[in-house]
Order: sequence, then structure tokens, then C-alpha cells
Amino acid sequence: MATSERNRSVLRWALALVAAAGLAIDAYVHFHLAGPYFAIKSSVLSQGELFRAEATVAVIAAVAVLLRPRRYTAAFAFVVAAAGTAAVLVYAYVDVGAFGPFPAMYDPRWFGEKTLSVIAEGVAALAALALFAMLHAEARRADNAAVAPSGGRGQGGWLRDRGSSHAVR
Repeated sequence: MATSERNRSVLRWALALVAAAGLAIDAYVHFHLAGPYFAIKSSVLSQGELFRAEATVAVIAAVAVLLRPRRYTAAFAFVVAAAGTAAVLVYAYVDVGAFGPFPAMYDPRWFGEKTLSVIAEGVAALAALALFAMLHAEARRADNAAVAPSGGRGQGGWLRDRGSSHAVR
């Protein structure tokens, strides 16, 4: 029993670390590439500003999932990483053009840092999603254990029906 809990704890931290590392790589690449992309702009925003915003949010998500690996930080890390992955892929393969405050950011070229970024974001998204699923399953098990008394269903104990407010025997 203790080994199983220790294994789950190690897996939780490993998933949080992988998600944070992917987000850190994402942040580094976006901070590094922001400069040249300031020339691509709309009347409101430049692509460089969007890169810096992406990098900042990725740092916040990485720190959050490391300092507090909970469902909400795993979900936040997933959203940040998945959105980054989607943005790179969409703007690499679809010429969306400028819309609203966003500049036209179509760039079909693949180069080292762009490839590194999309791989890191994808891995971070998968790790954060796995962490969220693991934490959610643990929370469900804890909720079910709290609802069921020690007598259990087969031993005549009272169980609360999760679908209603009355007890069943």
C-alpha cells in the first residue's frame, strides 16, 4: 500500500516536472524569438508582444504546476501548452490573415526553435493532461471513500446514494 502511494507521488511529481520543463522551453523560445517579430504588427498588437505574453503565461503556468500540483494548476498548464501548440500548428499550415487586434502571423517555415517549441508545448500539454487526470481520479477515490462508511456495501453498512440525498441499505 505504501509503495503504491509512493509510486503515485513520484508519478505526480514527474508529470509536473515534465509539464513545467516543456512550458519553460516554450517560454525561453518565445522570449528569444520575440525581438524580430515586433515588425509584424497590426494597429494594436505586434507578434513580438504576443510572443512575450505567451512566454510570460508559460512561466506562470510552469511555476504554478511545480509549486502546487493540483487539478486547477494542471488544467491551467494544459490550456497554456495546448493553446501554444495549436497556435504554432495553425499559423504554420493556415494563412488566417489579420483579424481584430491580431496581426497576420502565417509562417510556413520550420526551423529549429519553432520545432523545439511545438514539441515542448505538445509534451507539456500531454503531461499536464495526464497529471490532471491522475489528480482527478485520486480526488474521486477520496470522495468515494469519504462517502462509504467502514461497513461497506456487502456488510450491511449504510451508503449514501450519490444521486440523491437519502441513504440506501
